[in-house]
Amino acid sequence: MIGTVLLIVGVLLGVLVALAVVWFVGMRTKWPPVRDFQRRVNRRVFNPRQMRTAGRPGAYAGIIRHVGRRSGRSYETPVVPLPTDDGFVILLPYGDRPDWVRNVLAAGRATIVHEGEEFAVVEPELCETVDSGHEFSASELREIRLFGNTRCLRVRKVPAPTS
Repeated sequence: MIGTVLLIVGVLLGVLVALAVVWFVGMRTKWPPVRDFQRRVNRRVFNPRQMRTAGRPGAYAGIIRHVGRRSGRSYETPVVPLPTDDGFVILLPYGDRPDWVRNVLAAGRATIVHEGEEFAVVEPELCETVDSGHEFSASELREIRLFGNTRCLRVRKVPAPTS
């Protein structure tokens, strides 16, 4: 009896480890089935929870407000905007396929809510993290290396009008 229980537990643990390895390798190599599955999970489960605090001072995530390229509808998506001298950089762990990325690129503008402030941003461009203009912290660099996040979206703040 105990042998059977241990065998079942061992098989379950083996399956969980195998799934974790497939997920990690899939995310690192940007394998579409894994990446798209994770995007769907985030959209349905984690993003609604993240939106409760996103954009507020001290929150992990900010918000990017954008307009649908086909629908014209307004959307809000939680992102992690990293400040640069003239705007923000947003790492793209799912590549440039998410709708919000394509919407921002198509419109050429968006609004970012970061640390309780709203910033109009323009000139979105895809770039490599090394060319982003952001000085990455040690933990950000570890994440970039671990998951192979070499691409990002760079946006520039609209200059404030002078009086």
